This record gives sequence, structure tokens and C-alpha cells, in this order.
Amino acid sequence: MNGRPSARIVLLLLFLFATIFPLSSARAAGKAGLYLIRMEPYGADAEEYSRPGWGGGAHVVAPIPDVNQLLAGTAGLEFVNLMTETKKFRDSVTGLRTEQQTSQNYGRLYVGAEIGPHGGGFFRPHVGTNIAWTFYWIDTDVVIPDDSARENEIRQDLESEWENAFGWDVTIGLDLNFSNKVPVEIGVRYMKSFGVPQQLGDKAEKIHPEYFQVYAGVGVSFDAFRKS
Repeated sequence: MNGRPSARIVLLLLFLFATIFPLSSARAAGKAGLYLIRMEPYGADAEEYSRPGWGGGAHVVAPIPDVNQLLAGTAGLEFVNLMTETKKFRDSVTGLRTEQQTSQNYGRLYVGAEIGPHGGGFFRPHVGTNIAWTFYWIDTDVVIPDDSARENEIRQDLESEWENAFGWDVTIGLDLNFSNKVPVEIGVRYMKSFGVPQQLGDKAEKIHPEYFQVYAGVGVSFDAFRKS
């Protein structure tokens, strides 16, 4: 993946932020939500060891009082599958088929802040940044499949690797606030991790992968739980 499509998305959302920002007002309200993620590796370090993937996450946005509704704290957790690969082997004598199934995954636990209107307006664009504990894990299983009954397959865990790293991100998003109860959000993130062991197993060299995320989600406003 080159950086051009993602750059166009960033410019579009910056334009939305600049033009729509003045339209939101009224009391600040926090929210919690779930979102779907499409993540693309960016640069050699990420592209060599991962693939574009899908995932999901959950986050909470809590406005900070007495700052004119413009600043909020954020926290969230997300998971993305970076690579799923199956290699098939067949014994030339018996015809027995075995499979080596590998899954490489990425997760983040993050906290940070975002700037933008958090009141009762419909259009609520925002920009933000987070620091994150990022974790990578890769599982490799050897499987003897049973084509007639999947549940009867024989599976052995060949190898599991788990590695931690530090990371950060920059986020640009747009929140559509329906009746101060149901916010729908779209956005894009640039993310970077630091000091990830190459191939999750070779500790002789560290890589610093970068990613772009495009996400869309739906949530519930804290106002939905307040009595009228």
C-alpha cells in the first residue's frame, strides 16, 4: 500500500473539521461505543511482516469540565488480524492431509485526549492523539482436518509468541450525533509502534511498524442515561 489514498482521506477529514467545527454547541456529553476497523500496513517495516486486516474495538470518550466543551479524555481497546495463512501438506504414500495454520494478530490498549465539540450539535468533528500499549501475538497450529465433521479434527499447538511494545497515534474523526443519544462516528488514524521484535521471534533486530486505520462505529451517549 502506498500513502496516497490514506493522505486523501486525512485531507478530506481535515476539511470537514475546518468547515463544520463552528456548528456544534450546547452541553458537553460523553459516549461509549463499538467500531469496525480496516487496518493497512504502511512502510517497509509493516508491509514485510503483516497484511491488511479487519478488526474491531471499543472506546469511551469523557469530556473534561470547564474547558468550553472542547477537550475530552479517551480510552479504548482494539484487536486486528494482520495475517491468516494456511499451508497444506499431503503424504505421498498414505494421502493423509495436514495443515499448518498461522494467525498473526495485533491489539492496543490506549489512552489519550481529543479536541473538538462535545456538545449537543449534530456535526462533531475532532482530532486527537493517544499513547498505547500495543501487543502482537502469533499462533501456529498443526491440524489434521476431518472434512466430514469439522469438530473431529485433530489440532496441536505448534508455537505461540507474544510480544509487547509502546505506540502512539493521531486520529481525525467526525461524529454524527443523533438526538444526543446515538453517535455514529467515522475516522482515520495514523499509528506507529516502537521496538517490535522482528517476526515476533527474532530478538536480534527491532522494527518500528506504521499503520493506517479507517474505522466506523456506533455508540451511546451518556445523555441517554440521564433523566429528562
